[in-house]
Amino acid sequence: MGLQIGDIVSRKEIKFSDLSGKVVAVDAFNAIYQFLSSIRQPDGTPLMDSKDRVTSHLSGLFYRNIALISEGVKLVYVFDGEYHALKGKTHEKRDAAKELAKEKYESARDEEDVFEMGKYAKSLGKLNSEMIRESKELLEAMGVAVVQAPGEGEMQCAQLVKSGEAYAVASQDYDALVVGGKRLIQNLTLARKRRLGNGSFVYIAPEMIEYEKVLNELEIDGDQLICLAILVGSDFNLGGVKGIGPKKALDVVRRRKYPAVIFEEIVERHGELDFNWKDIFEIFKRPNVDDVRLEFPKLNEDKIKEILVREHEFSLERVEKQLDKLRDVRKQAGQKKLF
Repeated sequence: MGLQIGDIVSRKEIKFSDLSGKVVAVDAFNAIYQFLSSIRQPDGTPLMDSKDRVTSHLSGLFYRNIALISEGVKLVYVFDGEYHALKGKTHEKRDAAKELAKEKYESARDEEDVFEMGKYAKSLGKLNSEMIRESKELLEAMGVAVVQAPGEGEMQCAQLVKSGEAYAVASQDYDALVVGGKRLIQNLTLARKRRLGNGSFVYIAPEMIEYEKVLNELEIDGDQLICLAILVGSDFNLGGVKGIGPKKALDVVRRRKYPAVIFEEIVERHGELDFNWKDIFEIFKRPNVDDVRLEFPKLNEDKIKEILVREHEFSLERVEKQLDKLRDVRKQAGQKKLF
């Protein structure tokens, strides 16, 4: 769900090589759910081992992150902590959507409609505590830093960028931008090619959105951007204010400038709100984050093989091939330090 402000923020296409030598903070849940959704069989069945344990997330974390590491990108994965009470409705809506998708998937399965099965199965991915634990272990074994956020992972990512520990946030959502993350990268952990319904492929390039550029182009400040996000709807007030889209919201925040005045006009024109805008404003203005200093673990090949090959039956040959890439990256890094 998230913020619906994509139509009014500018972005520029970047290359993976543009991030070489830079630290990128990845919204872990956002990325892992992408893997659970996209790494599936044509009929929607996720990758599984012989014990029927889902491995799509491990496949995505291993293969796609090695592609990024090979480009010289230093990765840190930030995991969500406790979600705010105001986010309860969002979780309820997501659960309801999954139930509906499950019903449609089962109906398509009964009719042996593989295309429809694949379509609805993408919404059925679930992330449990065991998958989270194993994801963290695999990432650390790969030399990827792992951070446990006290609250929203995406907001903790933004804090890492604001404090100078990371260069940019990688997420498909916009929360990190609204809380002042300097740079937001979208499409970073997605497959570089996506298959369309007609069997053809489209290339997906990573895109950069810059906080200061967004403010300058929209002619607003940080507080106004938060107000705009609240008006169009966030995970803390689903749907925002009825009848107000991004362009109308932008007009209001530009004209009225200050949060109290902005929402005073909104109440006058649209009636009393079904949410407390001040509470939501405070969440974005002063997010629940920690001051973190990053530490990158050492590559642990034995642990990688233990998780992927011995525990989940990944191909040893394919894993070794990827480990060769990690060895090359480590060797090149050592040569640079020596030089």
